[in-house]
Amino acid sequence: MDVRSRIGKARSRAGGAAEPGNLPARLVARLPGALAGLALVALAGCGSNGAGSFLVDPAHYDAYHCNDLAARWKILLAREKELRGLMNKAAESGGGGAIIGSLSYRTDYDSTIAEEKLLQHAAAEKNCSFATPYRSDEVIR
Repeated sequence: MDVRSRIGKARSRAGGAAEPGNLPARLVARLPGALAGLALVALAGCGSNGAGSFLVDPAHYDAYHCNDLAARWKILLAREKELRGLMNKAAESGGGGAIIGSLSYRTDYDSTIAEEKLLQHAAAEKNCSFATPYRSDEVIR
């Protein structure tokens, strides 16, 4: 028995591509699992309110009264404005500043937006009328 035949047998026992017909069969066998994984990734964002919604407790504002909700609303609006300003400032600096700004501030920004949505929902349930219907405080150019 020569060396080449021993290598070929070792490859076929180890699941290697010793025979040309084995490779497509193995890929076809893995195809359903790959498609299921791709479908899960594609549908992962359908039921959420963004990435920040995973960082906020849904029952966080249950014990708050309307005055407390209004005070927290003002804090969240100021924080959102600050983070948006920081991201815009980083984007204006050039040289990849938008990417750096997004990496630095996007998670905080998303969690602030999710917390604002949660606070608005809690305010609507308690019939508090402090929130304005307009979200934007920027000038249209």
